[in-house]
Amino acid sequence: MVLDPVTSAKITRYRPESVPPVWAEVAPLVRSVVAAAVTAVPYDVECLLHVVGRLALWAEASGIERSADAWLRNEVIDAFVLSRAGEIETSSVRTYRTWLLRVRDALAWSERGEAPPVRMHAEASPYQPYTAAELAGLRHWATHLSRQQRTDALVLLGLGAGLGLKPKEVAASRGTDLRRPSTDGPLLHKGVERLVPLVARAAWDPVLGELAESAGGGYLFRPGRTVEYAKNLIGSWSLIHRPPRDLPAVSVGRLRATWIVELMRAHIDHHLIAQAAGLASAASLARWQHLVPPVDEVTAARLLRGPEGR
Repeated sequence: MVLDPVTSAKITRYRPESVPPVWAEVAPLVRSVVAAAVTAVPYDVECLLHVVGRLALWAEASGIERSADAWLRNEVIDAFVLSRAGEIETSSVRTYRTWLLRVRDALAWSERGEAPPVRMHAEASPYQPYTAAELAGLRHWATHLSRQQRTDALVLLGLGAGLGLKPKEVAASRGTDLRRPSTDGPLLHKGVERLVPLVARAAWDPVLGELAESAGGGYLFRPGRTVEYAKNLIGSWSLIHRPPRDLPAVSVGRLRATWIVELMRAHIDHHLIAQAAGLASAASLARWQHLVPPVDEVTAARLLRGPEGR
């Protein structure tokens, strides 16, 4: 299995937040399991590294044999997620179990030399994109907030719906990360790792350019803070700053999903979208495919015919 350089680097460099001494012993197997499964499951590589790493450390502390087969047995997975029930939300417990079962399935099919079976129903997206009306309403609401609230709201909307950034990437973004290769060129985000240039959508290009110029070398979102990221950094802002009742709350996850689905609806190559989104593979987009309407006959004919020859 040949992985792209960014995914490979993330797997190689991964370390848990608090690295126990035993990590050095289990890390090679954790990386091998994730590398073997990442292209066959619709999850980000960081998510897989986190949950498989936690499983490995728990299994080691529980005296379970150090092997992928032992870690990924049904009874071991169930015991692990139940041990986390008091520390994380119930929905996260179910999510961890689903991820690990999918990893096990991917490894089983890989060992038999077969591709994982095609799922007849795509897994539901954890985030539903905003409708065009909802997004327009949120943008209108944001522009009428006062001072810093207005800036923060537009930054969240622009970096999410205009560039598809993840929460940690939004939090880490500084004004100097947004640059133009030329005076009239597109706005690029240079502060995150992607295999392709991360170009702002045209609808968000002007406002992001203005926000970047104002921020300079400071953070774009909540510039007065002293830490790059905290778990409730964005969530707490969204709770305090609620739009009118006819509009949904601001969610970076939903904004990112909106950006992805917009690209899919524009019939952009799925492999390119996955690279721009920082996903392990185009298979990760399957969770949103049901939101993309089928191509009509006229559009299908135009796409299949291609440009005029010379």
